[in-house]
Amino acid sequence: MLDLLIRGARTRGVEAPRDIGVRAGRIVQVQPGEGAARTLDAAGRLVTPALVEPHIHLDAVLTVGQPRYNLTGSLFEGIAIWGERVKSLTVEDVKQRVRQVLRWQLANGVLFVRSHVDVCDPELTALRALVEIRQEVAGQMALQLVAFPQQGILSFPDGEALMRRAVELGADVVGAIPHFELSREYGERSVKFAMTLAAERGLRVDIHCDETDDEQSRFLEVMIAETIRLGMQGRVTASHTTAMHSYNNAYAYRLVNNLRRAELHLVTNPLDNSVLQGRFDSYPIRRGHTRVKQLLAAGVNVCIGHDSVMDPWYPLGYGDPLQAASVLAHYGQMTGYEEIKTLIDMISVNAARALGLEEYGLEPGCRADLVLFDAPSEMDAVRLVAPRLAVIRGGEIVARTEPARHMVVWDGREEPVDFLRHAQG
Repeated sequence: MLDLLIRGARTRGVEAPRDIGVRAGRIVQVQPGEGAARTLDAAGRLVTPALVEPHIHLDAVLTVGQPRYNLTGSLFEGIAIWGERVKSLTVEDVKQRVRQVLRWQLANGVLFVRSHVDVCDPELTALRALVEIRQEVAGQMALQLVAFPQQGILSFPDGEALMRRAVELGADVVGAIPHFELSREYGERSVKFAMTLAAERGLRVDIHCDETDDEQSRFLEVMIAETIRLGMQGRVTASHTTAMHSYNNAYAYRLVNNLRRAELHLVTNPLDNSVLQGRFDSYPIRRGHTRVKQLLAAGVNVCIGHDSVMDPWYPLGYGDPLQAASVLAHYGQMTGYEEIKTLIDMISVNAARALGLEEYGLEPGCRADLVLFDAPSEMDAVRLVAPRLAVIRGGEIVARTEPARHMVVWDGREEPVDFLRHAQG
């Protein structure tokens, strides 16, 4: 007897619907005629592994307009505003905002989250709050916390000591922001410090790297060299890397090949960077994304992050990775048939690889962490930013959506509209 049987599920890369069985929280092969305590009819809709959020700043969510709005919409004004807001942080303030957005993410099918947490605060208020939240929600969602020095490591008083304290307090991942340091030398030193600290503690690395339009910002090559030197292949992530958009092609070719050699993971954040980058351009205005298609073609693991939810950098958003994927389809020109399918990988299996998740996927033996979309295909899921009909964790439904029913009056009669293509030709 199965605990759960999902009938008629469409899965990535398989045209014919399949049945997915769950027993004791694991995916199992369905035997002919096998019964189930509970049945969920997917009716040909798309089922994927749980969505993974590889890059968000939970400590800053829902602070838009506090203490003031970002009038220019720029990255640097956002950092300045956050520097003011940090002064009034309390543990309970952070926890209340984070709880709300985690609920949004859960409803959107996210069961695994990596959050950067600002540690440029002598009290480490935000990190202490997130460590408590991580324990609080452990039965529903898994959080990884990145010690993130928003004002820099070398450029902020006692920055190195704060990073060490953050790791001792419970940060899972070590971060840095080299392009924001006061000098190039500081930036290089910050990368080396962060990666050495992670290597010593057996932690992973996720660095905000080259998030600028400046083609001379080249700290990614420092990350590559340190990854190889320290033997940290597969454990290092570079986030944003938007300067790569502006590199000359000869340099970018060499860099991409070395990224593959060092087995770095990359996170692109299409929601934020589509509005934050290109702010110093007249016309034409650059798109502001890293070289996603070139990286994927070279075999580099690239995933999509949401980055911000209603904070000083991005006043919009509701914690949905699929919305971010939809934006990348447009700004990244990823509307080819296979490219649209790849977008789903970038918010699931690719992101899971960057976080180092184990027992993740749709194969027998994997944890039954699944999402049922109200869409029959990857293309329809991205096109409609389709609701998640069911979110399943360990075989149990932990979130569900009841989509609105759309009706129109056509030729004097009321009839339903579902936005799916029925007529052919």
